[in-house]
Amino acid sequence: MRLLKSIGFPKMHKEDSEKRDFLPELFDSLKEYDVDIFLEEGYGQRLGYTAEDYIKKNNKIKFESLENVLSKEMIIVLRCPETEEINLMKEDSILISMLHYGTRETRNKVLEEKKINCFSMDSMTNDENERILVNYKGTSRAGSRIAFEELRKRTDNFDNIKNKVINVTIIGLGAVAANSAKAFEELGDKEFLTDETEKGIMIHMLPRTITQNNESLKRIIGKTDILVDASKRPDPSKIIVSNDMIKNLPEHAIILDLTADPYNDKIDPMQVKGIEGIPTGTLDKFIIETDDALYETIPKSISSKNRRIVVSCNAWPGIDAKDCMRIYGRQLLPFLDVLLAKGLQNLNINSKNMYERSLVKSSLDYYLKNK
Repeated sequence: MRLLKSIGFPKMHKEDSEKRDFLPELFDSLKEYDVDIFLEEGYGQRLGYTAEDYIKKNNKIKFESLENVLSKEMIIVLRCPETEEINLMKEDSILISMLHYGTRETRNKVLEEKKINCFSMDSMTNDENERILVNYKGTSRAGSRIAFEELRKRTDNFDNIKNKVINVTIIGLGAVAANSAKAFEELGDKEFLTDETEKGIMIHMLPRTITQNNESLKRIIGKTDILVDASKRPDPSKIIVSNDMIKNLPEHAIILDLTADPYNDKIDPMQVKGIEGIPTGTLDKFIIETDDALYETIPKSISSKNRRIVVSCNAWPGIDAKDCMRIYGRQLLPFLDVLLAKGLQNLNINSKNMYERSLVKSSLDYYLKNK
């Protein structure tokens, strides 16, 4: 049985505001294994850690260049490396990352051609198909808080909202949607749950029976102050809210994009966002004005004529970086225990170990065979 001997942990070379690296406590849990660990130089510094903080937890840690780190047998990084970084990885190496197979067809092909053994963190689920490695609270609540703050700032302390009720409309009923609804409830309670105000917050959660009915959707959107996309579409080529529908939103309304699905006009049919014509933000820019240059990145075939302020981020949990990585580190450890104890070739989808079964189901090979 061939066991892994080296793991590389590169930093994420994304936005300047992306700080997330795994915390020293994860590496303390790995010291029982006979495996060398290579961190990219500067790893953890953006979170306030030093090299000594990591080495004190695990003396098998070494700090090396990005190129050397990417040459190891297994690479672990929260957000998927860029294509030029993937090209530095060895064939038959392992990549554990948030790979989002269903909305990244172009990248899937790159990984398949490179013969990388992929395990997607967002596909690690239990036997009821519920995600195991996930930070729903971090995804939903940061965005909901920012959208609420933007609405307050742009509506003179809510004074120009009709009927003294803030209407939040959430597309979807899954875990992201539920956490967003809870966040808005708590924000509303904090803001309005006093004897001195008559204002309040109403939360509407829309299933597909409503979103596919244009007349019903039009009436609801016409009274919406914050429109939230928390959907998980079975077909990412299908728009839920057309750009033409956006003109029915009040002028002061905020669009909150929690899914942050990207456009992809390199595939047929084209992959689009659930709300047509909105851009995708980043950790560096998650509040997008109606004249922002990000609109120029939208494929020309997509209508973006009707615009409202958009709150969007392609890495929502990164807003609260250290808390996020504490959660992900704890959730990832049982999967690493399986891989380090059994090796890649011995994984069995019929194992009695739930994490082993989940690993197999999170692989790119499994996704491509069963999509």
